[in-house]
Amino acid sequence: MKESWLKLNLLVAAACFSVAAAAQSNVIKIGVNQPLTGVVAASGNFVTDGARIAADEINAKGGINGAKVQLVIEDSKSNPTEAANATEKLIVRDKVPVILGAWSSTYTLAAMPKLMEYKVPMVVETSGADKITTSGNPYVFRICPTNDMEAKSFARHVGPLNIRKADLLVVNNDWGRGSAESFQRMLEGKGVKVGRVVTMDATAQDMTSQLSQLKGTDADTLFVTTAVEQLTLVLKQIQSLGLKRQIITLGGSQSPDQLIEHAGSAAAGTMHNMMFAPWVPDASADPATARAFVAEWSKRNYDKAGLTEGFRGYDGIRTIAAAIAKAGAADPEKIRAALWDIDIAGLTGRIKFEKVGPQGRESGQSTPNTYLVKIENDKVGIVN
Repeated sequence: MKESWLKLNLLVAAACFSVAAAAQSNVIKIGVNQPLTGVVAASGNFVTDGARIAADEINAKGGINGAKVQLVIEDSKSNPTEAANATEKLIVRDKVPVILGAWSSTYTLAAMPKLMEYKVPMVVETSGADKITTSGNPYVFRICPTNDMEAKSFARHVGPLNIRKADLLVVNNDWGRGSAESFQRMLEGKGVKVGRVVTMDATAQDMTSQLSQLKGTDADTLFVTTAVEQLTLVLKQIQSLGLKRQIITLGGSQSPDQLIEHAGSAAAGTMHNMMFAPWVPDASADPATARAFVAEWSKRNYDKAGLTEGFRGYDGIRTIAAAIAKAGAADPEKIRAALWDIDIAGLTGRIKFEKVGPQGRESGQSTPNTYLVKIENDKVGIVN
């Protein structure tokens, strides 16, 4: 009797295991490494929301080759060490074959050695530091513009905006310093004199010392590079100090709607270089998809201010899904190989990777569009 019960239990266990394994085999995990808490949590959560919309859309259409997408989300806590740890957890513990990440250039650079160690590709949705794709990591595929690409794209506005002399105020990390270097080269190449380049800590809340230094210059334009939370404080402090400049922000993470809500009159007249303009979906490289994305974001009652970050997660997951479908398997090396053959219409331009970096160890880089927008009368419009 005992033997019969033992056999029965083993059969039941084996059946349960088979069902579980079958269910698991019909799911494709995609890792998401974003700052969900900490100083840039708003941006990380917006990117993750965009990723969720893309995953749900893919699953509603039957998934990837019949398998459902499952996002496995890790919080980097707005910290580079945690970003590296999150990457390792996703690969070792959760067995993801590909990752979306990691918002900040500093977080992405910290995560990159783990990609090399475990040979797992990552689609980079936000980070702009040029060295991400020039350092020689063949597991990196970036869909956002580099600092140099953003600067070159912006060059067309220098003349029409009558920029003669500019100062730069940037966050003191890889993104901010890289942005300052790229824009300084571009501006000087256009005959613009660059005055002071001033940095601020990413966690700083009082920038009056830096702004006081800039108030004494004769620059007509101030370029600012930082995340929207700190930018809100910068704009308020600029207004409080009576600093009269043409203000232009860089990097695409400024969220003009959030600035209108939280900075109020201090945001009036400011201009922002964006990678997606949800206020004018028809300006997108894929207007129909852009309209559908904005509509779904609104339907879910997500904060409209997050659209300028959420599109990154949306395009990133769509890129990964296309690569997995082409690879025919949730295998890291096959996905990495397939990413080189991707050619899709993203919300911010064609996503097709070109090789960048040392020969034999190239990273992938696509070439997105950028849009300069201006806040006037609490509305956002594109600057032609």
